[in-house]
Amino acid sequence: MDIMQDIVAKPAFFLLGIPIRNSVVATWIMMFLVIVGVVVLRKMRPIVLEMLVDFTDSLAAGFISGPRAPYVPFLGSLLVFIAVANLIGIVPTIFTPTRDINTPLALSLVVLVATFAFGIQAKGIGRFLKGFATPLAVLDVIGYFSRTMSLTLRLFGNVIGSEIVVAVLFALVPVGIPLVMVAMGSITGVLQAYVFTVLASSYISSSIEL
Repeated sequence: MDIMQDIVAKPAFFLLGIPIRNSVVATWIMMFLVIVGVVVLRKMRPIVLEMLVDFTDSLAAGFISGPRAPYVPFLGSLLVFIAVANLIGIVPTIFTPTRDINTPLALSLVVLVATFAFGIQAKGIGRFLKGFATPLAVLDVIGYFSRTMSLTLRLFGNVIGSEIVVAVLFALVPVGIPLVMVAMGSITGVLQAYVFTVLASSYISSSIEL
């Protein structure tokens, strides 16, 4: 029970009577660190940012044909945000934001909205909506929202599963093996960011197909 209490998001403080969860506080900290990191890298090591852009572009190229410039900033932001969110929990006392299901759900909803927005941008609102004017329109709508739930549960399930395993091992064997699991969890966290971004790329691709 104590282990589960440590894993579940809890209110860190109250603002005007509204509970602010530790996952939200961790997200604020993470966003600040990402912004500072980008500013520093832009001035001192711009090649690192160029490599990230090239990596994201090559990732998108596997799904999106034609110009990818409108989509790379969005996909790169997703990749960095989720990777850092999954890794920041390594720092003592900082909660992993993606351990709170609201964060994966919010990210998945952002992907859903972006999918619609990019589709309308590529086709025009008339052609985009015309794609739903079929006998299978209901199934298409269900498909969009099932993707959202799939993205949410995949990211949340992998993160929370890894956190539970590490927490149990720390309780049973405080030294050694848990540290190995933390390292493996870090690799898994980066991999989950990659998978999430790949899936977002495929959804955008299907939405903008002419």
